[in-house]
Amino acid sequence: MNELDDMRLFVRAVAAGSLSAAGRELGFSPAVGSKRLARLEARLGVRLLQRSSRRLALTDEGAIYLERCQGILADIDDAEAELTQGRQQARGLLRVTSTVALGRRCVGPLAAEFMREHPDVTVQVSLSDALVDLIEEGFDCAVRIGGPADSRLVARRLGPNRRVLCATPDYLRRRGVPRSLEDLVDHDCILQERIATRQSDWLFMPADPSVSPSPRTVTVQGRLVTDNGEQAHDWALAGLGLVRRAVWDVVDELDDGRLVEVLPEWAGEVGPLQLVFPSRRLLPARTRLFIDALAARFEHSKDQARVRAPAPDARKAKRRR
Repeated sequence: MNELDDMRLFVRAVAAGSLSAAGRELGFSPAVGSKRLARLEARLGVRLLQRSSRRLALTDEGAIYLERCQGILADIDDAEAELTQGRQQARGLLRVTSTVALGRRCVGPLAAEFMREHPDVTVQVSLSDALVDLIEEGFDCAVRIGGPADSRLVARRLGPNRRVLCATPDYLRRRGVPRSLEDLVDHDCILQERIATRQSDWLFMPADPSVSPSPRTVTVQGRLVTDNGEQAHDWALAGLGLVRRAVWDVVDELDDGRLVEVLPEWAGEVGPLQLVFPSRRLLPARTRLFIDALAARFEHSKDQARVRAPAPDARKAKRRR
Protein backbone atom coordinates (compact mmCIF):
# COMPACT_ATOMS: atom_id res chain seq x y z
CA MET A 1 0.00 0.00 0.00
CA ASN A 2 3.02 2.34 0.06
CA GLU A 3 2.37 3.37 -3.54
CA LEU A 4 -1.22 4.38 -2.81
CA ASP A 5 -0.16 6.25 0.33
CA ASP A 6 2.45 8.14 -1.67
CA MET A 7 -0.13 8.96 -4.36
CA ARG A 8 -2.50 10.33 -1.73
CA LEU A 9 0.29 12.43 -0.21
CA PHE A 10 1.15 13.87 -3.64
CA VAL A 11 -2.49 14.76 -4.42
CA ARG A 12 -3.06 16.33 -1.00
CA ALA A 13 0.20 18.32 -1.22
CA VAL A 14 -0.92 19.85 -4.52
CA ALA A 15 -4.38 20.65 -3.15
CA ALA A 16 -3.05 22.11 0.11
CA GLY A 17 -0.15 23.95 -1.51
CA SER A 18 2.51 22.51 0.79
CA LEU A 19 3.93 19.22 2.03
CA SER A 20 3.65 20.25 5.66
CA ALA A 21 -0.08 20.96 5.33
CA ALA A 22 -0.61 17.63 3.55
CA GLY A 23 1.36 15.88 6.29
CA ARG A 24 -0.83 17.41 9.01
CA GLU A 25 -3.95 16.22 7.20
CA LEU A 26 -2.58 12.70 6.79
CA GLY A 27 -1.00 12.48 10.24
CA PHE A 28 2.77 12.60 9.79
CA SER A 29 5.62 15.13 10.01
CA PRO A 30 6.94 17.36 7.19
CA ALA A 31 10.18 15.36 7.19
CA VAL A 32 8.30 12.12 6.57
CA GLY A 33 6.25 13.79 3.85
CA SER A 34 9.37 15.05 2.08
CA LYS A 35 10.96 11.62 2.30
CA ARG A 36 7.87 9.93 0.84
CA LEU A 37 7.63 12.39 -2.04
CA ALA A 38 11.31 11.89 -2.83
CA ARG A 39 10.75 8.12 -2.78
CA LEU A 40 7.82 8.49 -5.20
CA GLU A 41 9.83 10.66 -7.62
CA ALA A 42 12.77 8.25 -7.46
CA ARG A 43 10.51 5.30 -8.24
CA LEU A 44 8.94 7.11 -11.21
CA GLY A 45 12.23 8.59 -12.42
CA VAL A 46 10.76 12.09 -12.91
CA ARG A 47 10.34 15.25 -10.85
CA LEU A 48 6.69 15.86 -10.01
CA LEU A 49 6.94 19.12 -8.05
CA GLN A 50 9.21 22.12 -8.08
CA ARG A 51 9.63 23.03 -4.41
CA SER A 52 10.66 26.32 -2.83
CA SER A 53 10.39 27.76 0.67
CA ARG A 54 7.08 29.42 -0.25
CA ARG A 55 5.22 27.25 -2.74
CA LEU A 56 4.92 24.07 -4.74
CA ALA A 57 4.60 24.05 -8.53
CA LEU A 58 3.62 21.11 -10.72
CA THR A 59 6.00 20.03 -13.45
CA ASP A 60 4.51 18.91 -16.78
CA GLU A 61 5.02 15.30 -15.71
CA GLY A 62 3.47 16.11 -12.33
CA ALA A 63 0.33 17.52 -13.97
CA ILE A 64 -0.14 14.31 -15.98
CA TYR A 65 0.46 12.10 -12.95
CA LEU A 66 -1.90 14.21 -10.80
CA GLU A 67 -4.82 13.62 -13.15
CA ARG A 68 -4.27 9.87 -13.16
CA CYS A 69 -3.79 9.71 -9.38
CA GLN A 70 -7.03 11.62 -8.80
CA GLY A 71 -8.93 9.09 -10.89
CA ILE A 72 -7.35 6.07 -9.17
CA LEU A 73 -7.91 7.40 -5.67
CA ALA A 74 -11.43 8.51 -6.52
CA ASP A 75 -12.31 4.99 -7.70
CA ILE A 76 -11.01 3.57 -4.43
CA ASP A 77 -12.98 6.15 -2.44
CA ASP A 78 -16.11 5.37 -4.48
CA ALA A 79 -15.78 1.66 -3.76
CA GLU A 80 -15.53 2.36 -0.04
CA ALA A 81 -18.39 4.85 -0.17
CA GLU A 82 -20.69 2.27 -1.78
CA LEU A 83 -20.19 0.08 1.30
CA THR A 84 -20.37 2.79 3.97
CA GLN A 85 -22.83 5.25 2.44
CA GLY A 86 -24.81 3.18 -0.05
CA ARG A 87 -27.95 3.13 2.12
CA GLN A 88 -27.65 6.69 3.41
CA GLN A 89 -30.70 8.79 2.64
CA ALA A 90 -30.16 11.96 0.63
CA ARG A 91 -30.92 15.06 2.69
CA GLY A 92 -29.86 18.69 3.09
CA LEU A 93 -29.05 21.55 0.68
CA LEU A 94 -27.66 20.69 -2.77
CA ARG A 95 -26.04 23.70 -4.53
CA VAL A 96 -25.40 23.38 -8.27
CA THR A 97 -24.06 25.93 -10.76
CA SER A 98 -24.18 25.85 -14.54
CA THR A 99 -24.00 28.04 -17.61
CA VAL A 100 -27.31 29.76 -18.34
CA ALA A 101 -28.28 27.81 -21.46
CA LEU A 102 -27.32 24.37 -20.16
CA GLY A 103 -28.91 25.14 -16.82
CA ARG A 104 -32.28 26.02 -18.33
CA ARG A 105 -32.35 23.13 -20.77
CA CYS A 106 -30.77 20.30 -18.77
CA VAL A 107 -29.74 21.01 -15.18
CA GLY A 108 -32.85 22.86 -14.00
CA PRO A 109 -35.38 20.24 -15.18
CA LEU A 110 -33.29 17.43 -13.68
CA ALA A 111 -33.01 19.32 -10.38
CA ALA A 112 -36.81 19.52 -10.21
CA GLU A 113 -37.10 15.76 -10.77
CA PHE A 114 -34.38 15.08 -8.21
CA MET A 115 -36.16 17.20 -5.61
CA ARG A 116 -39.40 15.28 -6.13
CA GLU A 117 -37.62 11.94 -5.78
CA HIS A 118 -35.76 13.04 -2.63
CA PRO A 119 -38.16 14.97 -0.38
CA ASP A 120 -35.51 15.73 2.25
CA VAL A 121 -33.29 17.58 -0.27
CA THR A 122 -33.46 21.30 -1.04
CA VAL A 123 -31.96 22.18 -4.45
CA GLN A 124 -30.44 25.54 -5.36
CA VAL A 125 -29.40 26.03 -9.01
CA SER A 126 -27.29 29.10 -9.85
CA LEU A 127 -27.05 30.00 -13.54
CA SER A 128 -24.12 32.11 -14.70
CA ASP A 129 -21.78 32.15 -17.69
CA ALA A 130 -19.02 33.45 -15.38
CA LEU A 131 -16.49 30.98 -13.94
CA VAL A 132 -17.55 30.27 -10.35
CA ASP A 133 -15.13 29.18 -7.60
CA LEU A 134 -16.92 26.10 -6.29
CA ILE A 135 -14.93 25.82 -3.08
CA GLU A 136 -14.97 29.51 -2.15
CA GLU A 137 -18.71 29.87 -2.88
CA GLY A 138 -19.76 26.53 -1.44
CA PHE A 139 -21.18 24.75 -4.49
CA ASP A 140 -21.45 20.97 -4.61
CA CYS A 141 -20.94 20.65 -8.37
CA ALA A 142 -20.90 22.55 -11.66
CA VAL A 143 -21.59 21.80 -15.32
CA ARG A 144 -18.87 23.31 -17.50
CA ILE A 145 -17.31 23.13 -20.93
CA GLY A 146 -13.72 21.92 -20.59
CA GLY A 147 -11.84 20.54 -17.63
CA PRO A 148 -11.11 22.21 -14.29
CA ALA A 149 -8.16 24.60 -14.08
CA ASP A 150 -8.16 24.18 -10.28
CA SER A 151 -6.23 21.13 -9.09
CA ARG A 152 -8.58 20.87 -6.10
CA LEU A 153 -11.44 19.88 -8.41
CA VAL A 154 -12.38 16.57 -10.00
CA ALA A 155 -14.06 16.32 -13.42
CA ARG A 156 -16.44 13.70 -14.78
CA ARG A 157 -16.95 13.77 -18.54
CA LEU A 158 -20.58 14.07 -19.64
CA GLY A 159 -20.01 14.07 -23.39
CA PRO A 160 -18.41 15.86 -26.34
CA ASN A 161 -19.46 19.34 -27.32
CA ARG A 162 -19.61 20.79 -30.82
CA ARG A 163 -20.06 24.42 -31.78
CA VAL A 164 -22.60 24.60 -34.59
CA LEU A 165 -23.47 27.33 -37.08
CA CYS A 166 -27.21 27.64 -37.64
CA ALA A 167 -30.10 29.84 -38.72
CA THR A 168 -33.86 29.61 -39.25
CA PRO A 169 -35.24 28.05 -42.44
CA ASP A 170 -36.80 31.44 -43.29
CA TYR A 171 -33.44 33.24 -43.08
CA LEU A 172 -31.79 30.61 -45.29
CA ARG A 173 -34.58 30.88 -47.85
CA ARG A 174 -34.15 34.65 -48.00
CA ARG A 175 -30.36 34.82 -47.95
CA GLY A 176 -29.30 31.44 -49.30
CA VAL A 177 -27.49 28.54 -47.64
CA PRO A 178 -23.73 29.08 -47.18
CA ARG A 179 -21.82 26.39 -49.08
CA SER A 180 -18.33 27.38 -47.92
CA LEU A 181 -16.73 29.46 -45.19
CA GLU A 182 -16.05 32.17 -47.78
CA ASP A 183 -19.82 32.58 -48.27
CA LEU A 184 -20.18 33.84 -44.69
CA VAL A 185 -18.84 37.29 -45.61
CA ASP A 186 -22.11 37.91 -47.49
CA HIS A 187 -24.35 36.97 -44.54
CA ASP A 188 -25.73 38.70 -41.45
CA CYS A 189 -23.92 37.12 -38.51
CA ILE A 190 -25.02 37.55 -34.90
CA LEU A 191 -21.92 38.52 -32.93
CA GLN A 192 -21.22 37.64 -29.32
CA GLU A 193 -18.81 40.31 -28.09
CA ARG A 194 -18.37 42.39 -24.97
CA ILE A 195 -17.96 45.63 -26.91
CA ALA A 196 -19.93 46.98 -29.87
CA THR A 197 -18.38 46.01 -33.19
CA ARG A 198 -19.63 45.33 -36.71
CA GLN A 199 -17.25 42.45 -37.39
CA SER A 200 -15.65 39.52 -35.63
CA ASP A 201 -13.10 36.80 -36.36
CA TRP A 202 -14.74 33.37 -36.15
CA LEU A 203 -12.43 30.40 -35.69
CA PHE A 204 -13.73 27.17 -37.22
CA MET A 205 -12.46 23.72 -36.30
CA PRO A 206 -12.89 20.84 -38.77
CA ALA A 207 -15.36 18.17 -37.71
CA ASP A 208 -13.19 15.56 -39.42
CA PRO A 209 -9.47 16.49 -39.34
CA SER A 210 -8.69 13.78 -41.89
CA VAL A 211 -10.75 15.70 -44.45
CA SER A 212 -9.96 19.28 -43.42
CA PRO A 213 -6.88 19.12 -41.20
CA SER A 214 -6.44 22.81 -40.37
CA PRO A 215 -8.56 25.34 -38.45
CA ARG A 216 -9.81 28.34 -40.42
CA THR A 217 -10.51 31.93 -39.36
CA VAL A 218 -13.15 33.99 -41.17
CA THR A 219 -13.92 37.68 -40.56
CA VAL A 220 -17.71 37.99 -40.53
CA GLN A 221 -20.01 41.01 -40.43
CA GLY A 222 -23.05 41.73 -38.30
CA ARG A 223 -25.16 44.57 -36.95
CA LEU A 224 -26.50 42.67 -33.95
CA VAL A 225 -23.97 42.36 -31.11
CA THR A 226 -24.48 41.00 -27.59
CA ASP A 227 -22.43 39.56 -24.74
CA ASN A 228 -25.28 37.22 -23.77
CA GLY A 229 -25.69 33.85 -25.44
CA GLU A 230 -29.43 33.63 -24.77
CA GLN A 231 -30.00 36.97 -26.51
CA ALA A 232 -28.01 35.78 -29.52
CA HIS A 233 -30.15 32.62 -29.49
CA ASP A 234 -33.39 34.64 -29.48
CA TRP A 235 -32.22 36.82 -32.39
CA ALA A 236 -31.36 33.73 -34.41
CA LEU A 237 -34.84 32.25 -33.75
CA ALA A 238 -36.32 35.54 -34.99
CA GLY A 239 -34.60 34.94 -38.35
CA LEU A 240 -32.15 37.82 -37.99
CA GLY A 241 -28.95 36.00 -38.94
CA LEU A 242 -26.52 33.15 -38.51
CA VAL A 243 -25.41 32.29 -34.99
CA ARG A 244 -22.71 30.02 -33.54
CA ARG A 245 -23.76 28.10 -30.44
CA ALA A 246 -22.73 24.99 -28.54
CA VAL A 247 -24.85 22.10 -29.80
CA TRP A 248 -26.31 21.51 -26.33
CA ASP A 249 -27.73 25.05 -26.41
CA VAL A 250 -29.67 24.56 -29.65
CA VAL A 251 -30.31 20.80 -29.84
CA ASP A 252 -34.07 21.14 -29.25
CA GLU A 253 -34.44 23.71 -32.05
CA LEU A 254 -32.31 21.60 -34.40
CA ASP A 255 -34.48 18.57 -33.65
CA ASP A 256 -37.80 20.31 -34.28
CA GLY A 257 -36.60 22.30 -37.30
CA ARG A 258 -36.78 25.81 -35.91
CA LEU A 259 -33.04 26.07 -36.60
CA VAL A 260 -31.02 24.42 -39.36
CA GLU A 261 -27.32 23.58 -39.09
CA VAL A 262 -25.12 24.81 -41.94
CA LEU A 263 -21.53 23.90 -42.84
CA PRO A 264 -21.54 20.88 -40.49
CA GLU A 265 -18.08 19.91 -41.75
CA TRP A 266 -16.80 22.92 -39.74
CA ALA A 267 -18.48 22.01 -36.45
CA GLY A 268 -15.44 20.84 -34.52
CA GLU A 269 -15.41 20.06 -30.80
CA VAL A 270 -14.68 23.10 -28.63
CA GLY A 271 -14.12 21.21 -25.38
CA PRO A 272 -15.84 18.31 -23.62
CA LEU A 273 -18.84 18.86 -21.42
CA GLN A 274 -17.76 18.16 -17.84
CA LEU A 275 -19.36 17.78 -14.45
CA VAL A 276 -16.94 19.34 -11.93
CA PHE A 277 -16.97 18.93 -8.16
CA PRO A 278 -14.53 19.55 -5.28
CA SER A 279 -13.82 15.93 -4.31
CA ARG A 280 -15.14 12.40 -4.65
CA ARG A 281 -14.04 11.50 -1.14
CA LEU A 282 -16.93 11.06 1.29
CA LEU A 283 -19.43 12.89 -0.88
CA PRO A 284 -22.81 13.42 0.78
CA ALA A 285 -25.46 11.10 -0.61
CA ARG A 286 -27.37 14.05 -2.13
CA THR A 287 -24.31 15.12 -4.16
CA ARG A 288 -23.30 11.63 -5.22
CA LEU A 289 -26.82 10.71 -6.34
CA PHE A 290 -27.30 13.96 -8.25
CA ILE A 291 -23.96 13.53 -10.05
CA ASP A 292 -24.96 10.01 -11.09
CA ALA A 293 -28.40 11.18 -12.24
CA LEU A 294 -26.98 14.02 -14.32
CA ALA A 295 -24.38 11.75 -15.93
CA ALA A 296 -27.07 9.19 -16.77
CA ARG A 297 -29.29 11.87 -18.29
CA PHE A 298 -26.58 12.99 -20.69
CA GLU A 299 -25.46 9.47 -21.46
CA HIS A 300 -28.89 8.24 -22.53
CA SER A 301 -30.43 11.39 -23.97
CA LYS A 302 -31.21 11.83 -27.64
CA ASP A 303 -28.98 14.93 -27.52
CA GLN A 304 -25.95 12.73 -26.91
CA ALA A 305 -26.69 10.66 -30.02
CA ARG A 306 -26.80 13.82 -32.10
CA VAL A 307 -23.46 14.97 -30.74
CA ARG A 308 -21.75 11.60 -31.31
CA ALA A 309 -22.64 11.65 -35.00
CA PRO A 310 -22.57 15.30 -36.01
CA ALA A 311 -22.76 15.22 -39.77
CA PRO A 312 -22.42 12.07 -41.87
CA ASP A 313 -22.43 14.22 -45.03
CA ALA A 314 -19.28 16.14 -44.05
CA ARG A 315 -17.08 14.20 -46.50
CA LYS A 316 -19.66 14.54 -49.28
CA ALA A 317 -19.85 18.29 -48.72
CA LYS A 318 -16.09 18.48 -48.95
CA ARG A 319 -16.01 16.54 -52.24
CA ARG A 320 -18.65 18.78 -53.83
CA ARG A 321 -16.36 21.82 -53.56
